Amino acid sequence: MSPELLGFKSAVEDALRLYLPSASPIAQSLVDAMRHAALGGGKRLRPLFVCAACTGLGGRLEDALAPACAVEFIHSYSLIHDDLPSMDDDALRHGLPSCHVAYGEATAILAGDALQALAFETLAGAPGASPEVRVSAIRTLGKACGWAGLVGGQSFDLDSEGQALGEGRLRELHAAKTGALFRASVELGALFAAARDEPLLRVGEFAERIGLAFQIVDDVLDVTQSTETLGKPSGSDRQADKSTFPALMGEAPARDLARQLLEDALAALGQIGLRNGTLAELATLAVEREH
Repeated sequence: MSPELLGFKSAVEDALRLYLPSASPIAQSLVDAMRHAALGGGKRLRPLFVCAACTGLGGRLEDALAPACAVEFIHSYSLIHDDLPSMDDDALRHGLPSCHVAYGEATAILAGDALQALAFETLAGAPGASPEVRVSAIRTLGKACGWAGLVGGQSFDLDSEGQALGEGRLRELHAAKTGALFRASVELGALFAAARDEPLLRVGEFAERIGLAFQIVDDVLDVTQSTETLGKPSGSDRQADKSTFPALMGEAPARDLARQLLEDALAALGQIGLRNGTLAELATLAVEREH
């Protein structure tokens, strides 16, 4: 990771600690669970995409930090709920006990709810942004994480267990469950850089391809890497009898598809004329990772 991206990540970590509550006179266990989920590790890819898109399109890093945190709060909430016994029933996340294991199922559900609400509170109060940008950002994130995006994708995923989805339906599933939040991340970065029209469209196309490629690689790593390497249970997709690209076409062809999507994404990015190479670097890291 380049010094510029490392600087972005450090700024994001500091901002997350700033925006997260640390004490509550009425619900300290809830606050502790929120911090456990949001600060317990992770690649921070989605908030980094916000920062990279914003600065690449001429915006300031400091203006990207509020939407970056909002995206990470949504991602953290989704992982809490994804790990619940009623969902994937995973006991490990980022090498630590899942939120429901550490704090109990009821508190974990509430922590996810609170993080989702905090995401929109953070966007609504984003410093340095006009009311119009804030409203557009709230609409963008709400669409990405709602019934037609992340939550709808999770429902689709649960309903599809035990079924052999074809490539088209599998792409639809990943576009909602994973891709929608990736697209929202770069669109939020573009919004806070005051980008419009063509650049906004191009970064959206870029993010759609990267979101799908990221999920394909995630599915490959689930069957090729250990629990210790991943920091979460490996082989869980196979255990849950889920449709994945490795199961559909094999591990090597799935990897090849992810690389092709990366090439297509970078080609879309090349038409914009960005001010730095961090978006391209981040996309490459997301797809060529081994954990």
